[in-house]
Amino acid sequence: MAIPAAASASGGAPRSAAAHTASGALTLRGTNVNGDVGAVLSYARWGVRGVVSNYVAGQRVTLHVFRNGALILSPTVAVRRDGAHGVFAASLSLAGVGRVSVEAIHFATAAQARLVSPRFSLWLVAPDVNPGEVSYAVRILQYQLSVRHFVVGAPGVYDAQTQQAVLTFRKLAGLVRNDVANAAVFEALAAGAGVFTVRYPSQGRHVEADLTHQVLALIGAGGVVQRIYQISSGKPSTPTQLGMYRVYWKEWGTNSDGMVDSNFFNGGDAIHGYAEVPTYAASHGCLRVWIPDAASIYAWVRVGTPVDVYYRGMPI
Repeated sequence: MAIPAAASASGGAPRSAAAHTASGALTLRGTNVNGDVGAVLSYARWGVRGVVSNYVAGQRVTLHVFRNGALILSPTVAVRRDGAHGVFAASLSLAGVGRVSVEAIHFATAAQARLVSPRFSLWLVAPDVNPGEVSYAVRILQYQLSVRHFVVGAPGVYDAQTQQAVLTFRKLAGLVRNDVANAAVFEALAAGAGVFTVRYPSQGRHVEADLTHQVLALIGAGGVVQRIYQISSGKPSTPTQLGMYRVYWKEWGTNSDGMVDSNFFNGGDAIHGYAEVPTYAASHGCLRVWIPDAASIYAWVRVGTPVDVYYRGMPI
């Protein structure tokens, strides 16, 4: 299912100004809209900013906000001087779903002609998605996850890869450990939760395994997170040993123990794909990852790559 790009339609042209009035142009754009998705969540806070090309003291602009073609809001905002121009801004939060369009109108005064901006349009979507769903809400979700370095799937599709990203985010954000993408997830993303803090940035290109949150991060040469995955480390009876290690051997494919694309860093302990990756520590000491992620991790990790294993708040 193709997802159309957000459109912009003309809301009218300026009327001819009388000789004693200023003319000009009025422009409008959205703010705090999710990336290039062209959509916002129902009840989420977003905004518009505009410019009047010629500033006149006392200017005011009225916004006409339409949802699915019906006018639902018409707030009036003051214009302030910015050099020769006038600027204005408004914050919006709308309920429901559908197509939203906003236009700004400067009604004619003795000092300024009537001006109408082109319309700014976007989609208003519900803050939850279901497995297999194709929607703008999924696009927003994927954008927010990807900028935090979680690995998402096909654009606009709540597929298995994106569900894994949601589960990994939930672990870091301290939410219930499942792959449900509901309002709690969207609210936590909006609040800035779920950020992986690199513990050893001076090591440059390395791997960090955070056993507190049961996640693994691939850290780039600049000490910056590149990708984050969920893991299952060693269970209490066979715990993963804390420490600073290096990958000393790599084994491609599936071995006799069912380990897929293994990167050994401490004796028989490895980062590897496995058929079962529960949300808690359950392995024999290895760092299990979801099998579809194993190949890309294997390709990134090299012999000699440092692997740091720790609990948050505890020294190695």
